[in-house]
Amino acid sequence: MRPLTLTLILILFLSVLTACGTATPDAAAIPLIDPGVDPAGWAVIPAGEYLEGQFDHEAQIAYDYEIMITNVTNAQYADFLNTALAAGEITIDGNAVTGFYPGDAFGGHRHEMEIAAGDWELTPVADAASRLSFDGTTFTVLPGYGNHPMTMVSWFGAWGYCQAYDGRLPSDAEWEKAARGSDGRPFPWGNEIEEAYANFSNSHDPFETTSKTTPVGFYNGTTYDGYATIDASSPYGVYDMAGNVWEWTGDVHEGTHNRSLRGGSHTNYAYDLRIWSHNNAGPEHISPSVGFRCARDS
Repeated sequence: MRPLTLTLILILFLSVLTACGTATPDAAAIPLIDPGVDPAGWAVIPAGEYLEGQFDHEAQIAYDYEIMITNVTNAQYADFLNTALAAGEITIDGNAVTGFYPGDAFGGHRHEMEIAAGDWELTPVADAASRLSFDGTTFTVLPGYGNHPMTMVSWFGAWGYCQAYDGRLPSDAEWEKAARGSDGRPFPWGNEIEEAYANFSNSHDPFETTSKTTPVGFYNGTTYDGYATIDASSPYGVYDMAGNVWEWTGDVHEGTHNRSLRGGSHTNYAYDLRIWSHNNAGPEHISPSVGFRCARDS
């Protein structure tokens, strides 16, 4: 076979690989939109009754607490990593950022994985799906992703961030009340869902073909360059509790190492965004469709 023919075949092969998704999205193509919602903001959730689950089980939380009004962003998480790295609280172990976790009680149940005290991966250092980069000294956010939710973060990575800022991951109950309020609504904003309310599969938002995630607080009733959104905050003014990314919650249940994920993501269909929908994964799980927010005592 002549060298020219080999070259053409190689070019064609590389083109096919790129088309199959091995290349990361072009950051320059990501719309730069500031929804005007402060990622550092917190909402107070009052003590009291709420309806839990698909069948409206009467439940109660006996204390006031606060929850972040958005998911933790890539910019916030990069700041956390840089501070923790400078303080010697995290390490770079190969292609992973690792940090200490004190471990869980282990009952030896069938299919239960032991989560022992030690260093666990928080987030990868080098991964095609990561929105952060590391030059050997400093973590930075890829252009265009600063106000998007932090993804590619394990439960340990989410737990460590909240601990560093005197918070915690919300319990399942805290998450659900913050999302639903005290009535029986299936979605944070009410009873119906359409494209203008949330980022879900085929919702045709401006980020669907680039970043997949939308900036935190994007669905706040603002029209962006012709794309109109509806205010989709919960009764307590909490954004993105349906769609965009699944959210880690903090409960550790006896007999299983898995952790609960709530809220649905950009990969799910609209019916999976109902407040009572659950998902779960091991705490070491890392995905481009999973993020988190923190809670704290009021």
